[in-house]
Amino acid sequence: MSVIEDLTGELTRLPGIGPKTAQRLVYHLMKGAPEDALRLAHALEQLVQRIRRCERCGNYAEEPLCAVCSNPRRDPGLICVVEEAADVDAVERGGGYRGLYHVLGGRLSPLDGVGPEQLDIERLVERIQSSGEALREVIVATSANVEGEATAVYLEKRVRGLGPRVTRLARGIPVGSDLEYVDASTIAEALAGRRDM
Repeated sequence: MSVIEDLTGELTRLPGIGPKTAQRLVYHLMKGAPEDALRLAHALEQLVQRIRRCERCGNYAEEPLCAVCSNPRRDPGLICVVEEAADVDAVERGGGYRGLYHVLGGRLSPLDGVGPEQLDIERLVERIQSSGEALREVIVATSANVEGEATAVYLEKRVRGLGPRVTRLARGIPVGSDLEYVDASTIAEALAGRRDM
């Protein structure tokens, strides 16, 4: 196998990159300055060598604790449970959450062989138990699909009774959308999660 074919094959393993896109990327790298490709290679090498999981929450970090867990201005009374580290970034982009996180490392999917043992649930339970009364709320922020719902239900049963309030992210009509174009299940969720004005 040639070097070009080898790199093209590796790039197709990335999500959203098909064979044609991978080939275009390889030819783009070859056409550009060699320093550009070497900078990319160096950045990938640094990623592999320096990034690890946060010892407390499971987010990605360069230090033992991630930027959120090491920030003394975060509210230790809130833990938002997410499926993946990318979900932390999504919540942070919203700008309204000032608590801590817990990254499960996936979601329950029995068909794919992912059970509770493969997720970081026991460390979450340990965090809750060791926090005492300081922890007021655990927010379950899993995906709104079958696996995410199954994970949320499992977590609720596992965490209920340990002390803090257990809540689920609200779901409903996206901002800026017309009601006539919203699907029936989203409308039903929005009605069920309605709040006082």
